Amino acid sequence: MSAPVFLAEPGALDATVAGGTYLLDGAEGRHAGVVQRRGPGERVDVVDGAGVRLVGRVVHVSAEGVLLDVVEVVREAPPAPALVLAQALAKGDRDEMAIEAATELGVDAVVPWQADRSIVVWRGDRAAKSRLRWLGTVRAATKQARRAWVPDVEPAVDSAGLVARAAAVVASGGAALVLHEEATTPLRDVALPAPGTSAQVLVVVGPEGGITPAELERLLAAGAVAVRLGPLVLRTSTAGPVALALLSELLHRWS
Repeated sequence: MSAPVFLAEPGALDATVAGGTYLLDGAEGRHAGVVQRRGPGERVDVVDGAGVRLVGRVVHVSAEGVLLDVVEVVREAPPAPALVLAQALAKGDRDEMAIEAATELGVDAVVPWQADRSIVVWRGDRAAKSRLRWLGTVRAATKQARRAWVPDVEPAVDSAGLVARAAAVVASGGAALVLHEEATTPLRDVALPAPGTSAQVLVVVGPEGGITPAELERLLAAGAVAVRLGPLVLRTSTAGPVALALLSELLHRWS
């Protein structure tokens, strides 16, 4: 069984070296020592969400936290090209279901999209609170997937902002893919950036009511490509993760 992962803040592991010790304290330390009851000799990984992974062994558990012997410090390069999911806001937490699964599948960033047909609306205090909830979702999913990188949760964009983002991705050598049930091009046939390049692959998923014709037209004019996953129509909570899984295989990220 793989070692559990606990999160430190970015930069918190920079001075840690193999052969030293590290105190996992705060909420993560309480979760490891009190909730999970990790004991001496067990392996525990601590990641900073920015690619640094501390491989540790539990020495002692106390009220201060869990003391670890540092066995190894690994610095994991970010996958390239990066996978970015532009997920339309959706009712019934379907958007959060999508980003949770996307994180477990390796997405590098998520963009909340206020689509024209989104029933849910992020404005004012609700926007800030909703983004914080998304941040919590991707952090929890990062730990579940044993990842060293926490995906970015970018500020919400409207359709104009998404069109601009798609244009920028295409201009920098990346690909913008709009999942659409009426598309005739299979995702597997789309030209993608070569593995190892710094370009992005932007995956756009619409809300329950679908992407409007006007939105699709503007995205295609910006250089995006409409693609289909297969003969079945998937929910907004499912389409993005399925596309990310296919892209991960096509880009050899899972090799």
